[in-house]
Formats: sequence, C-alpha cells, structure tokens
Amino acid sequence: MINELRTFIAVCRHGTFAAAGERIGLTQSAVSSQIKRLEEALGFELFDRTGRSATLNAAGETTLGRAEEICALYAKLGELPEDAAHGGLLRIGAIASTQSTLLARALASLRKELPQLRVHVSPGVSMRLMDDLDAGVIDAAVIIRPPFGILPDLTWQSLVHEPYVLIAPKKMPGKDWRTLIQEQPFLRYDRASFGGRMVERFLRREGIVVNDSIELDEIPGLIHMTSKGLGVALVPLVEAHLPLPASVRVLSLGELTFYREVGLLQRKPRASPPIVGRLAHCLQEAAEATETRRG
Repeated sequence: MINELRTFIAVCRHGTFAAAGERIGLTQSAVSSQIKRLEEALGFELFDRTGRSATLNAAGETTLGRAEEICALYAKLGELPEDAAHGGLLRIGAIASTQSTLLARALASLRKELPQLRVHVSPGVSMRLMDDLDAGVIDAAVIIRPPFGILPDLTWQSLVHEPYVLIAPKKMPGKDWRTLIQEQPFLRYDRASFGGRMVERFLRREGIVVNDSIELDEIPGLIHMTSKGLGVALVPLVEAHLPLPASVRVLSLGELTFYREVGLLQRKPRASPPIVGRLAHCLQEAAEATETRRG
C-alpha cells in the first residue's frame, strides 16, 4: 500500500492525476487505479469527482497528513540507531553524470570520517529525485538546479557550473556555431529534462530555428550520435564524459555561453539528518578541487 500512498501524495502536490503521473512515471489510468485501490482499502473516497476533475475532500485532507507520516516512517526503516558507532544509512539521489566523479570523491572523504556509514545511491533524473526528496524517500539529491525555483522547505547548495557548447562531427565543415545549428540536423537534449529546458530557452531567446532530428535525455547518447555524423547538439561539458571522442569537435558559444548548475538539494537543517551536513561539506570540497584542476 506504500506505492498507493506515495501516488496519493503526488496527486495532492501536483494537482491532477495526469500531472502526478508525469512526475512519478505512471500513466493517468495507472494513477487512477492506485487511487481507487487506496480508497477501497480505506473504505471512503479521498476526492470529490465532477466530470474529469477531482478535488481533495475533507477525508482526503486528513488522510494526506497521515500518509506523509507513514511514508516518512517507512523510508526510515533501514536506518540504524543514531548511536551505532556513527553508522546508519544515508540515502542519496544523484544524476548519473555525478556518480563517478563529484559524488564518488565526496563519498571517499565521508567514508574516511565515518567508516561504518552505509550509503545507498539512487539514480534518476533531476525531477524525479527532487520529488523523492520532497516525499522523504531520500535524504539529499545531487541534481541540476530546478528551472522553476526551490520549494520553501528545501535548500540549495551550488557545486559546479558546466558550460554548454555545440558539438559537431569533426569532419563536418563550418566554424560558425549559429550556422551549423540552423543548417544541420539537430540532436536535442530532451525538453522534459532540466538540462533540455535550458537548451529550449536558449534557442527561443536567440530566435534560433533548428531542424529537429533526434531527441533523448542522455548526454553520452548525444555525444555518440554526433560522433556518428547524425547531427549537432547543444550539451554541457560534463567531467564524466570527458575527453570527448576524437571524431567530435567543440564550438564555443562565446559571450552567449550558458551553464548547467549542479548542486545539492536537501531539506532545511531542522528536518534533515545531521549526516547530510557532513555530505554537503565533502561535496563542497570535492567541487572546489574540481574547479582548481580546471583552473
């Protein structure tokens, strides 16, 4: 029933069954089915339904608070007692590009301080990890900065800024990035992702019309497709994907360069496990070391 409770919480937070489904990776019909199962188990309806709309009713409002408490307690079942020789469980969500670089270096330092600490790293896209943090499924998230702001009960710690560049096949003629991006097939960073939204905003701001060819939410995939001559792409220069293949060349956007900001999202200190503060410190040191090497 935990899945149904999490889905119920998502519907309450995002307003509609469809919006909740998009955030948690379910179809609208699957969300409706889970809510129906939950209502049948509880013995009362959680929403007042009128046509295609559903509004949280009084029973639903009461149930929401209890559901959040239950999900938070469930998430803590794997934690060891606080006095277990500095042990316990730290649950981190992290986008793929940070797991082998920034996060790995931070965890190496953290484990030296707390060798008994158990760490669980959950992969995922930034949007999903942000929702998991909000729901109490994870303790902190290393993600791309949300383009729509930070929820009031969460805090953001900036770590690294990765410049966007245009990548093109080495054999493709032309040195002007604007000409290449308008004339060649465009390999698009998925518009549903935080990074892809940055690309879309840049194109609109500069009035650039592209010839969309392929769209995906994997930077390594965009790099590989470019190396195969399938087109050009706007991607951030991410440490985990460097050096780029010899068959790919980089064109700077010059004064129009924009950046992907990667950082740590966590709940405010009063609601966050103390160990997250140590993780934040180790991540900051790892980020500063990265910037020093680049300089």
